[in-house]
Amino acid sequence: MEEEYIDNVKQLIEQKDADKVKELLADLHPADIAELCNELNTDEARFVYRLLDNETAADVLVEMDEDVRKEFLEILPSETIAKRFVDYMDTDDAVDLMRELDEDKQEEVLSHIEDIEQAGDIVDLLKYDENTAGGLMGTEMVLVNENWSMPECLKEMRLQAEELDDIYYVYVIDDDERLRGIFPLKKMITSPSVSKVKHVMQKDPISVHVDTPIDEVVQVIEKYDLVAIPVVDSIGRLVGQITVDDVMDEVREQSERDYQLASGLSQDVETDDNVFRQTTARLPWLLIGMLGGIGNSMILGNFNATFAAHPEMALYIPLIGGTGGNVGTQSSAIVVQGLANSSLDAKNIVRQIAKEAVVALINATIISLLVYTYNFIRFGATATVTYSVSISLFAVVMFASIFGTLVPMTLERFKIDPAIATGPFIAITNDIIGMMLYMGITVLLS
Repeated sequence: MEEEYIDNVKQLIEQKDADKVKELLADLHPADIAELCNELNTDEARFVYRLLDNETAADVLVEMDEDVRKEFLEILPSETIAKRFVDYMDTDDAVDLMRELDEDKQEEVLSHIEDIEQAGDIVDLLKYDENTAGGLMGTEMVLVNENWSMPECLKEMRLQAEELDDIYYVYVIDDDERLRGIFPLKKMITSPSVSKVKHVMQKDPISVHVDTPIDEVVQVIEKYDLVAIPVVDSIGRLVGQITVDDVMDEVREQSERDYQLASGLSQDVETDDNVFRQTTARLPWLLIGMLGGIGNSMILGNFNATFAAHPEMALYIPLIGGTGGNVGTQSSAIVVQGLANSSLDAKNIVRQIAKEAVVALINATIISLLVYTYNFIRFGATATVTYSVSISLFAVVMFASIFGTLVPMTLERFKIDPAIATGPFIAITNDIIGMMLYMGITVLLS
């Protein structure tokens, strides 16, 4: 959103010109209004919210940045949150909102919700782990019974559709509310009116269990190109659905977490977070990196005689360390990506290491030969550096490739997020091992 537009809105708010602000907001999508509110202070955002109808206000609140929304909710009375926002939200959005409140305020908000059925759905959904299908699903769906006739089915679908913003699928259940199939809308037109739903439904639809991790839900939706997926309980009863927009939000948050882990951030941070939060997120890996650097200096300090005899060896310390870190990060990044999109199974450690070893062998040979040629021209065939640097590079590339593959796959087997392996951990470890290999090989050739 353009800064000039935001400044114009702020100026109108300062002038208390509600009519002009309302006119500017009239043609904006809720996501755009949310973006605008993210740039306003709390009082200015409240001014904007008073001009919105309840449904739009609820949509805007859902689209706001999490930190801004949390700050906004803290100053709002529980009754306002319930009647102004939650009453106009889908259950999955309402549950996400409720999770940002403490338990006392959750109970207060629930007590003010007028729709008892909606309040009950929210309470039920809050019981599920937020990282499972049950914690992500919504309960707004169109349901038909497998024994209904077409006219009866059509009548019921019309009644249910009036309460929904979007219809992704029509789900078929039996008398015990167990999922039996999906009703294809095309059949409504092409099938005889005497047909029952069970005769035209698509049987055995793809579904997920309430306890299915979100990562797996994302993979299933992506694999089968679904726009929504039904969620069932332990006995097969249909309890909700997860839509593609919810999944996209989760994918974005997941990729942000993985990127920050790979960058050496120990917790989720945003650019507008305070100095203390940003410092505590960055400092742990910086301290580990510092310890790694001290370790390197201690290793190199044990080889003063080697550097005195071959001072040119010091020129290649950055090359050895940098190459090891880069190769290890490349290998781990490929493995982490494969684990994330299920193209790689953590059980196939041996096969993946063998494949990576072949790739590393080719890369190590090319790199070491190029460096050997350069040093041969510069220092001659008899210089220790001509051979030690090339051999060390070969060994470092081989080690870094295998280590960068082994670590994330091992972490995955132990249910630890493998994304941490693509960051400073791999670089620091490879740097230390690289220096040990470099100096050891140099001593042997001296």
